[in-house]
Amino acid sequence: MGACYTARMQIIPSLLQFDGLGVLVIAVLIAGIVRGFSGFGTALVFVPIAATVAPPIWVILMMMMFDIFGLLFLLPRAWRDGEPKDVAVLGVGALIALPLGVYLLTRLEPNLFRWLVSTLSFTMLVLLLSGWRYGRALNAAATMLIGMLSGFLAGVAALPGPPVILSYLSSPRAPQVIRANTMMYLFLVDLLTMLVFAVKTLLVWLPLLIGLLLAAPYALGGYIGQRIFNPQQEAVYRRVAYAIIAVSALIGLPIWGAIWRAT
Repeated sequence: MGACYTARMQIIPSLLQFDGLGVLVIAVLIAGIVRGFSGFGTALVFVPIAATVAPPIWVILMMMMFDIFGLLFLLPRAWRDGEPKDVAVLGVGALIALPLGVYLLTRLEPNLFRWLVSTLSFTMLVLLLSGWRYGRALNAAATMLIGMLSGFLAGVAALPGPPVILSYLSSPRAPQVIRANTMMYLFLVDLLTMLVFAVKTLLVWLPLLIGLLLAAPYALGGYIGQRIFNPQQEAVYRRVAYAIIAVSALIGLPIWGAIWRAT
């Protein structure tokens, strides 16, 4: 017990001395703003940038912590505006495929992880900008399959959003319903991912504490994003979110380290 307490106390100086803390704070503030007004984008903004200063599993642990504790105040509105039953079906599908994604994550090299995240981010962005739509009504089975794909991507690359967002954008749902459903689902996936990480003994104290620290700037960003959200101007906000996602994906590419070393 005493040794465990001492080890935890030694983590505090390590947290404050973490070289990439400033980068993480800026990234999480921007991610919170994007999430607050669009309902998605946290991972697409935060993960590519965070992966430049932290290993893959740490990035996911940090994001789970600030995403769970940072935006709790947004959930009541999301619950009122959204469709909890539909979100629950997605969650069941995600839980089925999450363990496989996490298993692959533990075997990825950091640079490969960064390539994967940036590639998925760019692919998502291209699909969103192209206006691509699935165009069919989704029954419970199809919804669960989308949840499974999302859960796999959550585990392997911390990007659960793309399949769900694309499916919702293909539906006739109102913007506030899409925003609310996406927000509730991403919160649920964070809880499920934390559970899988705990079962697989992948929880690490330092990134968890950093994630808890990042909850404050993330909450501030989420509050700002929610305050400026207006369903009548949703297209404007989405364009801003897309631009930020593109910049984040570019920053996350591993090529910059090689260019920097070459110069």
